[in-house]
Amino acid sequence: MNFYPTKVARIGGVALALASLVAPSIASANTSSIHVTRKAKVSTVLPTVSNHPGVAPVIGKPSGPAPTTLISKDIIVGKGAAALTSSTVTAQYVVMSWKTGVVYQTSWTAQPFTAPLSNLILGWQKGIPGMKIGGRRLFVIPPALAYGAQGAGNIPANETLVFVVDLLGVK
Repeated sequence: MNFYPTKVARIGGVALALASLVAPSIASANTSSIHVTRKAKVSTVLPTVSNHPGVAPVIGKPSGPAPTTLISKDIIVGKGAAALTSSTVTAQYVVMSWKTGVVYQTSWTAQPFTAPLSNLILGWQKGIPGMKIGGRRLFVIPPALAYGAQGAGNIPANETLVFVVDLLGVK
């Protein structure tokens, strides 16, 4: 479809071009063979996460294209002290693949994890500050803020990761 100016009108000294819609000529085309194809927009759906404090989270499988920026969503808002960028954190966590939903690691079957935040992947360094003790937070971490092209252990290269973190302590 094309727009062609057909009239000019003046309103308060301003010239406005009025246009008419003209369909392109399809004189020799067989209109029964014309098909309009629309791509369905596929949206990103974050995984569901259970909100039972002190119990290992149940995580649903995400769908759609993986986010390319850090996503952070509080599932349970804590009431204790907040983590700082300089904190050492103690947490329980589950990490899974965005693409497959496979759980790569969980601290819930062993002991809580303790480490200086500055020693952890960038996704944790950017996503944990401000989180309060007693809170549960969902993170979706793109490869650039996780393990990148090298991967780590059983986590493949260029993997978008889903973390669910329960913050137990900060120092």
